[in-house]
Amino acid sequence: MYSEAPTTSFSSSGEDVISQAIEVTRDTSANVLSPEQFDAFYEIKRTAKEIVHGDYKRIALQFPDKLLHDSVPIFRRLNKTISELEPESGPSTIRELYVLADTSYGSCCVDEVAAQHANADSIVHYGHACMTQTSRLPAIYVFGQKQIDVERCVTEFMRVFKLDDPGTEQERTVLLRHDVAFTHKADEILRSLSQALSEQVPPIPVLYHEIPNMTYPSSATTTTNPSPQTPNDHDTQTDFPLEHMIIFYVGGESLGLSNLLMTNASCDVYTYNPTTQTALHESATGRTNKMLMRRYVAVQKVRDADVFGILVGTLGVASYLPLISHIRRLLARKQKKSYTISVGKLNPAKLANFLEVECFVLIACPENSLIQDKEFLRPIITPYELEVAMQTEQSWTGRYVLDFEKLLAEAKNTASEEATDDQKVKEEDEGTDSDPDQPVFSLMTGTYRHAKRYGGKHDTETEQRLVSDTSAMVIRNKDDQVAMLDSAAGQFLQQRTYQGLDVRVGENAPSILEQGRNGIARGYQDDR
Repeated sequence: MYSEAPTTSFSSSGEDVISQAIEVTRDTSANVLSPEQFDAFYEIKRTAKEIVHGDYKRIALQFPDKLLHDSVPIFRRLNKTISELEPESGPSTIRELYVLADTSYGSCCVDEVAAQHANADSIVHYGHACMTQTSRLPAIYVFGQKQIDVERCVTEFMRVFKLDDPGTEQERTVLLRHDVAFTHKADEILRSLSQALSEQVPPIPVLYHEIPNMTYPSSATTTTNPSPQTPNDHDTQTDFPLEHMIIFYVGGESLGLSNLLMTNASCDVYTYNPTTQTALHESATGRTNKMLMRRYVAVQKVRDADVFGILVGTLGVASYLPLISHIRRLLARKQKKSYTISVGKLNPAKLANFLEVECFVLIACPENSLIQDKEFLRPIITPYELEVAMQTEQSWTGRYVLDFEKLLAEAKNTASEEATDDQKVKEEDEGTDSDPDQPVFSLMTGTYRHAKRYGGKHDTETEQRLVSDTSAMVIRNKDDQVAMLDSAAGQFLQQRTYQGLDVRVGENAPSILEQGRNGIARGYQDDR
C-alpha cells in the first residue's frame, strides 16, 4: 500500500514561527571586562542601593535583545549585592527580581505592562532609553558606559564650528545633547567644551540639562520634567530664544538624532560620532529638509483619508490616554471615522488586516513615532501631523512636535481660544462643512473627491440619502430586521467586487439528515 507523508501546502502547523531564528547583534562591550569592571559597567552597587533605599519588593529587570546574554550574571550579582546591603538588625526583607526577556513595544521605553504581569513595584531599565515620563512605576536607568575621546570630540567640534563661522551679529549659545550611553562622560565633555568656547570672541555660553538616572511616575511628582532629548521653544534659565541656539549632539546615527533634527529645524545642529571620530554640521547637509518634505507628503495623504486607525504604541508614557481622547475628539469634530487599535510591535502584515482604514495615527514615544511606511499598505503619521492635516488652511512652517505634553498644552490653548470666539467657530462650521456634498481637492491625485462624513450635525441628511440607496440597507439578524449601514468596515465590504459565496437557503437540501464521514482526510471512516 502506497503511503505518503501529509503535506502542509494549504495550511501551516505554526512550527516555523516557534523555530524561527531572530538575528540580533549582541553588544559585546562587557565581554572583556573583569568582575569589578563588569559591576561598574552595569552599576550594580548603585542599582542595589536604589532598590534598598526605595524599599522595593518586586523588581523587574528590563533588557533589550542585544543585552539578554548579560541578564543572568547581572541578576546574580544584583541579588548578592542587595543581600549585602540589607540591614543586619530585624527580619530580612524578601526582594524578588524578574527578568523581562521581551518588551511589549519599543525596547527604549519602560515596559510597565510586562512589569505589571509580575506585579512589580519598580523597573530597572538597561541599555538605550528614550527617557519618556512613566505613568505608573518608578524606573532606575542603567545606560551602560560607551567609550569616547573627550579631547578629540571637542577638537573636532571646534574645527567644524570655526569653518562654518556662525558670526557674531547676534548673541548665541550652545546646547549640549548626547546619547544616554555617554552620560558618565557628560560632565567632562561639558567642562572641556565650555573652556574651548569661552576663548571665543565674544565668549559663547554652554547649556546642558542633566539626564537623570532614576525617574518617578508623573502621578507621584508635582511637575513633569521636560524630556532631556527635546529642548523647549524658550529656555527659562537663560531667557534665550531657541532659534539662536547651536545644538551639539554627541552620538552616532540613531532615531534620537533624527528626532532632534526634525524638532529643531530652525537651529544649527552639529554632531560628533564617537565611532568614526568625526564632526559634521548636519544643518548644512539638507538632511533635515529632506526628512520634513517626506513628512509633508504624508500629511497630504492624510487629507484624503476619511477612516483613521489610532494605533496605541505605548502603555507606559505619561499622558498617552489624554492624547488618545484628544485625537478622537478631533476626528469626530471633522466627521471622520476612527478605530482605536492596540497592536504592540508594528509590522506590515498585521496592519494590512484593517483594509477599511485609510490612515494610521501612531501614539508612541518620540523615538518610535516616525515610521518609514514604504512597506506598509497605509501611511502612518504622528499626532502632530494629524493636527496639521486637519487644519482648514494648508499651511506648515516646518515646525515639528513629538512631545505629548506640548501637544496637549497647545490643543488646550486652541480649544479655549475657540470657545471664547463663538463667531469664529460658527463661520468655520458654515464653511466647508456646511455642504456635505462639496468636493475636496486632493494634492496627491490632482482631482476633486467627495469626502465621506461620519456623525456630526448632518446625521439626518446622511440618513435620508442612505435610505434612498438600497445598498446601504443590510439584514441585521436572522429575524430579517433591516438596519442602516453606518460602519466604515461595512461600507468597505459593500464596495468590494467580491461579495462572497451565493448562499441559497432551502434549495437542494436533503429531506432526511444522514450521517457523514468522520476522521482525517487520509483515512475517512464511513458509517456503512
